[in-house]
Amino acid sequence: MRERRTSDRQIRVTGITATGEKKLLLFSGRAFPGLTNEIAGCLGIEPTPTTLYDFANGEIFVRFLESVRGCDAFVLQSHTAPINQWIMEHLIMVDALKRASAKRITVVAPFFGYARQDKKSRGREPISARLMTDLFATAGADRLMAVDLHTAQIQGFFNGPVDHLFALPILASYIEERLDLPEVTVVAPDAGRVRVCERWTDRLRCPLAIIHKRRDTDVANKVKVLEVVGDVAGRTCILVDDMIDTGATIVNAADALFEKGAAQVIVTATHGVLSGSAVDGLKNSRIGEVIVTNTLPIPAEKRFDKLTVLSIAPLIARAINEVFSDGSVTSLFDGQS
Repeated sequence: MRERRTSDRQIRVTGITATGEKKLLLFSGRAFPGLTNEIAGCLGIEPTPTTLYDFANGEIFVRFLESVRGCDAFVLQSHTAPINQWIMEHLIMVDALKRASAKRITVVAPFFGYARQDKKSRGREPISARLMTDLFATAGADRLMAVDLHTAQIQGFFNGPVDHLFALPILASYIEERLDLPEVTVVAPDAGRVRVCERWTDRLRCPLAIIHKRRDTDVANKVKVLEVVGDVAGRTCILVDDMIDTGATIVNAADALFEKGAAQVIVTATHGVLSGSAVDGLKNSRIGEVIVTNTLPIPAEKRFDKLTVLSIAPLIARAINEVFSDGSVTSLFDGQS
């Protein structure tokens, strides 16, 4: 596995305690403290000392070890497995900050849990993404910050500011440094990713192809068939998705591209969930490289030679600094497709 950090240039923030001046405090849950420490390093601060532990029955205890009154609080937790435990801890931390008189509380969730359940596909199903935003609002959150939400509409579920960050500049810069762009085609693994892939093609100035799924009516059980729409023969195909969970969709899409004559296939995704047999599937596939960011922790047993991990910390640090200084988070992506 290759791990690559983006620029570590430190951002200077004003962690001021004098009366009438603002104070930035960064808090970390237990899910991925390494990412919080990296973000803190970019900001030139230290995470606020916090006591976190489980009672014998699994209930979570939180206590901050210094005053948070009047602070601008950024509480970070990436919703990794066991996802329900870490979401609950995140909520309890927000509640503790609210009750301790933090002036403004920003929930920073690099990977926002339950984002895939953003609508009802059939009757009697939940809209869990809306429930998540409601829970954070009830706990006391004033603002949400996340990286590459599964769908942009989730921003409208929260009755307050939502900073939707994009990993595209980080991932695309890595591609630009290593590939001959005239030979590249960006590929959407399904129709839902087309808009995101169009931003990639605008930046890389390359063509777009789409994997289209259809039902084969000649087969009794109506097996899905993958059709490639676009020219991929002899080209380097960049499959772009927001996350890799079990990896089945990506591996099947790559196989379809090779069947159409693709020279090589590289996969990029913001979130490396890598559930179940995903690692084995990716390792044994013909995919040349899998590029993700570290919005989620990737333990040693999920690392493999084809995997490259890029740091999301500088981007989140810059976004936190913009929010704290009442600047523009959107300005971070000006000029980026």
